[in-house]
Amino acid sequence: TQRLLFFDFRNGVAPISKTCYELAHGYLSFHQTLAGQLKGRIEKPLQKHGGRLEHNETYCGSCFGAEATDDTCCNSCDEVREAYRKKGWALSDPESIDQCKREGYVQKLKDEEGEGCNVHGFLEVNKVAGNFHFVPGQSFHQSGFQFGDLIFFQQGNYNISHKVNRLAFGDFFPGVVNPLDGYKLLSLPTHYTLLLSSYPLKHSLGSLSVQWNQEKQNGVYQYFVKVVPSIYTDVHGHTIQSNQFSVTEHFQKMEAGRMQSPPGVFFYYDLTPIKVIFEEQHVEFLHFLTNVCAIVGGIFTVSGIVDSFIYHGQRAIKKKMEIGKFN
Repeated sequence: TQRLLFFDFRNGVAPISKTCYELAHGYLSFHQTLAGQLKGRIEKPLQKHGGRLEHNETYCGSCFGAEATDDTCCNSCDEVREAYRKKGWALSDPESIDQCKREGYVQKLKDEEGEGCNVHGFLEVNKVAGNFHFVPGQSFHQSGFQFGDLIFFQQGNYNISHKVNRLAFGDFFPGVVNPLDGYKLLSLPTHYTLLLSSYPLKHSLGSLSVQWNQEKQNGVYQYFVKVVPSIYTDVHGHTIQSNQFSVTEHFQKMEAGRMQSPPGVFFYYDLTPIKVIFEEQHVEFLHFLTNVCAIVGGIFTVSGIVDSFIYHGQRAIKKKMEIGKFN
């Protein structure tokens, strides 16, 4: 079975990374079925579970030890989880939290089996090395380290297959090629992998697209991106400051008892110390005519050399034949 992946953008610049809600609101997230159909993003108050809407205005729910002050109230499961996140605690047993139990938090996770996420948007980061990643669950920080709240995301019950529809570091300009656009990576069980193992990696045969497939469902997919600052200037003098990038990939299997990153898709980016400048130049007619004459002159010169070589070769052969020395 598969579970919904809660995509969590991270900025590797700050000592304590901020979530995408704090960095930028320019993104959209949609639920997606296994067949690729978008289901939209649906929020429900869940009154039928006895949620906060049934309480009066004076109700103040407990944060279960995560209160910032004596007056802090947690009237929903999300507020309890947020309070735990700020404390750097993991919410290991939602069923023991009254708000989560009333709202059916565990049942919501079960109802989302077989779904994925489709994320579209942008993320602003500083011009230094960093990373952003997509991991199941929610992240929190404690003592300068990042941890993942992977409750209910146990071994084998989620799949991190993914497709990069488009990834760009900057605005589009003519001629730019983003190597990850349209890239698919399928994480399949072993018996599915064997069916495709005879094809080269990332090979395409007509309409058949074969991707890199891993035998294990859980693992860390890492993309190491080298970003090259680029400036494009068209014939009208309009300038676009953007970036190009190259990428290498690495897969790390999950091993029991070993301290490593949580399963997910990680993009590590770094800027190169060079800059590429593209300039479109309008060719004047006189310059064009000069180039044409140079090409025509070159053709005549080469033709003359070939003709002279053939002519003198024939004469030499004819003389040898006349004196009987040509065998």
